[in-house]
Amino acid sequence: MKTLRFVVACLFVIDTVTVIAEQPLAVTFRDTVTPLLQSHCADCHNDVTREGDLDLSVDQDVASVVKNFRRWMVVLERLEAGDMPPEDADEQPTQQQRESVVRWIKAVRDAEAERTAGDPGVVLARRLSNAEYNYTIRDLTGVDIQPANAFPIDPANEAGFDNSGESLTMSPALLKKYLAAARFVSEHLALTPTGFEFAPHPVITPTDRDKFCVNRIIDFYKRQRTDYDAYFVLLWQFRNRDALGRSGVTLAELARQQGLSARYAETLWTMLTGDAESVGVIAALQAMWRELPAGATEQHQADAMTQCKQMAEFVTTLRESLVPDVPNLTSPEMNNGSQPLVLWKNRQFVENRRRYSGTPLPEGDLRLPEGSSAAKAMTVSEDAEQELMHESLERFCSIFPDAFYISERARVYLDAKSEKKLTGRFLSAGFHSQMGYFRDDAPLYDLMLDESQQRQIDRLWTELDFVTSAPMRQYSGFIWFDRTDSKFMRDREFDRYRAEDKDATSAEKVQGLAEVYIAKARRLGSSERALTAIRRYFDDMSATFRRLEQLQIQSEPVHVQALVEFTERAFRRPLSSQERDDVVAFYETLRDVDGLSHEDAIRDSVIRVLMSPHFCYRVDLPGDGGGETIASQRTPGVQPLADVALANRLSYFLWSSMPDSALMELATSGRLHDPGVLVEQVRRMLRDERGHGLATEFTGNWLDFRRFEQHNGVDRGRFPQFTDELRQAMYEEPIRFFLDLIARDASVLECLYADYTFVNHELASHYGVPAEPIADSIEGWSKLEQASRWGRGGMLPMAVFLTYNSPGLRTSPVKRGNWVVKRMLGENVPAPPATVPELPEDESKLGDLTLREALARHRADSSCAGCHERIDSFGLAFEGYGPVGESRDADLGGRAVDDTAVFPDKSEGSGLAGLLQYIRNQRQDDFVDNLCRNLLAYGLGRTLQLSDEATIAQMRSTLAEQDYRFSSMIEVVVTSPAFLNKRTQLELE
Repeated sequence: MKTLRFVVACLFVIDTVTVIAEQPLAVTFRDTVTPLLQSHCADCHNDVTREGDLDLSVDQDVASVVKNFRRWMVVLERLEAGDMPPEDADEQPTQQQRESVVRWIKAVRDAEAERTAGDPGVVLARRLSNAEYNYTIRDLTGVDIQPANAFPIDPANEAGFDNSGESLTMSPALLKKYLAAARFVSEHLALTPTGFEFAPHPVITPTDRDKFCVNRIIDFYKRQRTDYDAYFVLLWQFRNRDALGRSGVTLAELARQQGLSARYAETLWTMLTGDAESVGVIAALQAMWRELPAGATEQHQADAMTQCKQMAEFVTTLRESLVPDVPNLTSPEMNNGSQPLVLWKNRQFVENRRRYSGTPLPEGDLRLPEGSSAAKAMTVSEDAEQELMHESLERFCSIFPDAFYISERARVYLDAKSEKKLTGRFLSAGFHSQMGYFRDDAPLYDLMLDESQQRQIDRLWTELDFVTSAPMRQYSGFIWFDRTDSKFMRDREFDRYRAEDKDATSAEKVQGLAEVYIAKARRLGSSERALTAIRRYFDDMSATFRRLEQLQIQSEPVHVQALVEFTERAFRRPLSSQERDDVVAFYETLRDVDGLSHEDAIRDSVIRVLMSPHFCYRVDLPGDGGGETIASQRTPGVQPLADVALANRLSYFLWSSMPDSALMELATSGRLHDPGVLVEQVRRMLRDERGHGLATEFTGNWLDFRRFEQHNGVDRGRFPQFTDELRQAMYEEPIRFFLDLIARDASVLECLYADYTFVNHELASHYGVPAEPIADSIEGWSKLEQASRWGRGGMLPMAVFLTYNSPGLRTSPVKRGNWVVKRMLGENVPAPPATVPELPEDESKLGDLTLREALARHRADSSCAGCHERIDSFGLAFEGYGPVGESRDADLGGRAVDDTAVFPDKSEGSGLAGLLQYIRNQRQDDFVDNLCRNLLAYGLGRTLQLSDEATIAQMRSTLAEQDYRFSSMIEVVVTSPAFLNKRTQLELE
């Protein structure tokens, strides 16, 4: 009940502030501050005019100033900058008056910060943001299906982030979206013998289930490297390991490093380095092996590669010539495509994979140089040599199968050449007009896979049968085919055996059909081989049905237990025994009362879990008094977070997603509050690929490009280069830049001054970068060093920001400048009045004026000058970049571009270099302070308050002490009292 009262209180809290009673502050406010406001500010900043969206008339005492201190931070900023009151004001305060007010505001700030130090503030219980929902579903299910993409866009709080309780409310309409999302997720659930998994697509229909299971097997096969030249190169490297500087490496280690089978490499090594043979295929390979170069120079390695390819070509060419033909098995009145006959032929292929059937050696080219040792080894004349050749071919065919696995198969009973065009029938048994799968991977299994891989592929094939019910559907197809395309089952004795019968696969029905089917085949004169094939077909199918039936019974309690474990992971905390019982009870009610099938009951139970507030919401409850070792002080009304709540706060800060098992293990064992453990986890988590969530969500919201993927503000008729691919590349550039900065734990100042960026083909072309300077790419992206040669480097000249802050057919120094001032430097620039006239939307329609000149006229208006003096110069420095961020020398009207600027300190500069020099000289501390404030607001999930000033000051000083390394800033946040604690009273006494 206590917890419930706390949560309800948080949901309806009103931010109240205790009156500061210090007499000097109150006296100064009455005698100094108020008179100055009345004389110099009240005419513009009152409850009527509210110029700059600032009303100073409402704060009548120190308490109201504290409560509304964010507006007073604006006053402080403008007074320190010297542009308030504006230059054209009738009367200006003296410098002494300015300084007295500045000192007073800072004194109020410092006094309140000290008084509330250690106050973590009110962090409201809130739903997951759309991004957090998507990431959490990804990590909970293992598939990135992004169900929240159908939700309305999340609103942001005052700090500009969409991860706080101030903005993340739940409406009835949104609740319906959540229900639809939960159902969408449940449709991806596939029950397996060992639990359940989630597919990357819905798996409700049989076709979709086939796709899921087949693709997993195909993906497994594709991961296995079976190219012979790679193995021969590997063995050459191992033989020359000393010369290559790898004397201590084992063959197994070298194989694993290259993604090759250590088991198969050992087999080939034994063959090539064993007792020398004089005649036969093995002797020829040994001769070629001995002729490989010894040495580690580039030429040696190039020659070895060439000769290893020749060895592989010899093996492949010879092995293809030794594959025997397998004739069709026929039986009177049975269609050659009937399943028993086709499966018999498939088994013959399997038996021949590693068998030498006595096929004569080809007389043609075996890719051996005439007169070489290898060619001589393949030349036999005497009977003794013929016998040695035969033995060699048997070993050769066993080591080098005609195929390691078959992933595609057309109709095997028809002409192979005419069937080659029928591709894409993955794992198919090769029937006609019938579905059915056939496993043909014995050589891969026996020669290459280790025990773990063997278990994995066995499991995948079992799950194919279990998830898809493929054997039952195959059997129904057999009955249907032999009653329609074939005439065999049209007799009246077959009438009781129909494909649509629900009990068609029962033991009694299968046995009955087998008896009448075999009896007819015998009457018609079928061969003993055909009768054996037919009998084996029915026996195998019946055994498969019984196995799957038993597996289904055994798996049901396993699925229920998996549901309990899924619930615990979804709730992101241990379940109580009552909660575990409730999960099982709900499932049983669906089965026993509502009459749902086992699978439907599991799906509905998953929906219930995903609709629970324990999944959809974050509350971050306090613990039972633990965690005192890391809190900087004990404050009345404040308690340390429970370890599990701390794990959630940490993971949603750094990953925008749920904690992983390592983090939860530390939390449940009570060790996460230990400072060393906490910092160690931060460093681990920043190295994890899930840090992409921090780079995307924090950077995207801080720098305001999170929605750029849907940006449609560019006229593609005028800018045809702005394709969807280029837009996506623009969006990804700052994310990849920030991910690299995190991975290297680099200086945050590189956001400003780095002489590199990241580009793919589309972005490099847009930036005018030739192919030569681009280094090796990862996923098509490369690090572009010395990017200043193309006017790039750091975040400021990235096309995403330049494009997003342009109206479409012209640049906008105002928008671009405002973005720099607000997003990068942290200034509070008020929105323009509604009466401000708009500049022409098309740069080519400015007439005789340049955009710079048009803005100068605009600044002549005294009501506009104040803000524009603060922002325009920052935007004018980007005039060398067009509306989509392209480098340019002339604007769309053909006028020469002028990117010079006079900055607020009256210094002059040109272009990006001039702007960066100004920031380095005058505003670098503003950038650092702004970054710290944004990161802390994001990490805490709320708007900042005065009690955070000490943490911000520590972030700034720690950054300076540690070369501005990114992790140092993160570590201050996660070890701060505000991050580690929870306010349990509405206000501090």
